[in-house]
Amino acid sequence: MDYRKKTVFASTAGLALEGMDIMFISFAMSMMVTDFGISLAQGGLISSVTNWGMLLGGIIFGILADKFGRVLVFTYTIILFAVGTALTAIAPNIETVYFFRFIAGLGAGGEYGIGMALVAEAWPKKWRGRVSSYVSIGGQIGVILAALLSAIILPTLGWRPLFFIGILPVILAFYLRRNLAESPEWLEAQKNKRNNKLEATKSNPLLQLINTPKMAFTTIAITIMATVQVAGYNGLMVWLPSMLQQSHGFSVSGSAIWTISTIIGMIVGMLTFGIFMDRFGTKITYGLFLISSGIAVFLYSFASSSITLLIGGAIVGFFANGMYAGYGALISNLYPTEIRSTATNTIFNLGRAVGGFSPIFVGFILQSYNMTIVMIYLASLYCISLLMVLSLRDNRKKKEGKYIIDYEKAGLENDYSS
Repeated sequence: MDYRKKTVFASTAGLALEGMDIMFISFAMSMMVTDFGISLAQGGLISSVTNWGMLLGGIIFGILADKFGRVLVFTYTIILFAVGTALTAIAPNIETVYFFRFIAGLGAGGEYGIGMALVAEAWPKKWRGRVSSYVSIGGQIGVILAALLSAIILPTLGWRPLFFIGILPVILAFYLRRNLAESPEWLEAQKNKRNNKLEATKSNPLLQLINTPKMAFTTIAITIMATVQVAGYNGLMVWLPSMLQQSHGFSVSGSAIWTISTIIGMIVGMLTFGIFMDRFGTKITYGLFLISSGIAVFLYSFASSSITLLIGGAIVGFFANGMYAGYGALISNLYPTEIRSTATNTIFNLGRAVGGFSPIFVGFILQSYNMTIVMIYLASLYCISLLMVLSLRDNRKKKEGKYIIDYEKAGLENDYSS
């Protein structure tokens, strides 16, 4: 593989393993609750602790990756979440599980933004939407892997052996350290910093996300978009199957068939979104998918048969989660190299932390109102996100084309031009 393909492979594999790790908790939850003799609320706290770790890890490792290198820090994030996952298998009590899941969350939270920055810096802007979609599909591959492994391991061996598999990402970390160089764009940015002492003493990367009114507005707008993305996804995937089952009596809503149908829709949606983003631009593509998501989510509440339930699930997945593929490219295109990992990790993990409360809010609406109100709530989220994306402006001063020369200096001109 040439350099660019290696970055896609590494980032996709990393996100797949991260997605697999996170889904292990979902599949093993009932067994863990029984084993430790804890309440459902205490069991649910496992995911919350993981999310808190992801938020903190995203910020810390994003800053470190901007300062010390994408590949170097990416390697350590993989090792950290792999070790945290494997140690969960030997946890003697729920308190220890919380601690190990927090450790795993630190690594997982750092990985997403670094991988996206690495890919963005290896590919020209005109292809970033497409390659970001390839990486994003890794998360769905992880869900499928987790489902298959859980189906094989849980019934016969229990939940602990499942988490031992979490040590496998260490192999990926070893591959990265031996086969992947730092991106020439990042190396050039570091060289410019060393040559410009004033630049090197700038405020810390977090403050640079809000150091001007324009930058602050952009950061807030994309954070709202990321929050909507996570809130819409979680609200749909956590509650929609049970809502449809209760309202229509469809047993398929809780089955593997519904899940497979929805995931297929998501994967096709991600691929389509990446192609559209490169061809038509950010605003048109996000606008199309956001409007379609709002309409599809609302209409889905009127599903009246098993066929419409399955087809509708695929359509909702296509539009609502297809947009997930664009965030890596979107943030990479709006923030300079010096703070790219910090921006991606901070924004998306903050959105993940806030949007993670969506299932709680949906549950409250269901108790007080009905499914139609839930769908109106979810559809309105996409309208808010639409307003945000229409307001975005590019904050970068540097031109994209100059980095072709940087690849030539690094001896990678054949990889880049191919």
